[in-house]
Amino acid sequence: MKYYIDITLLPDAEANLGFLWQKVYQQLHLALVENKVSEKQSAIAVSIPDYGSKAFPLGCKLRLFAQYQEQLQQLDMGKWLKRLTDYTHVTSIKNVPVSVSQFAQFRRKQFNTNSERLARRRVKRKEESLEQALKHYASFTDQETHLPFINIKSLTKGEQFRLFIERDIFKKSEEGTFNCYGLSQGATVPIF
Repeated sequence: MKYYIDITLLPDAEANLGFLWQKVYQQLHLALVENKVSEKQSAIAVSIPDYGSKAFPLGCKLRLFAQYQEQLQQLDMGKWLKRLTDYTHVTSIKNVPVSVSQFAQFRRKQFNTNSERLARRRVKRKEESLEQALKHYASFTDQETHLPFINIKSLTKGEQFRLFIERDIFKKSEEGTFNCYGLSQGATVPIF
């Protein structure tokens, strides 16, 4: 990844950081889907520079990376965030510093967090009754996590879900693909 832009979230009394992350990430996801390079793959990667911040777990900055400057130009986040101009600041495209010595992998972490939801899903998949499915998950215990998340609304299913984001730090860059949330199960992005 050789180029990047920063999107700074500017909360105020009307819009807190959680609300802004939800709105900005929803627009980012739509932009990545619109500009995908293949089915469920994006050329744009996401980094969260202030990940783990004590004030707010995701901080107030989102960084987008691309291999080529044209990819960020084509993405045109200013257009996608037009409704949020009072609450965001998007920088111009910049070169990634050559002195980067650390890399991070930001990936989605999914949890089986709701036994009732899982039972309803099982009813559809296995053609069982709800009672049978609930019995199947009777010993299920909800998992707890302290990972930061963003509330996202699925435009295809109309449901809201939590997009949990996990980060690992590496000493060297790892190649791979990014999904339409800008996250990867194998690839890394520079951190600086």
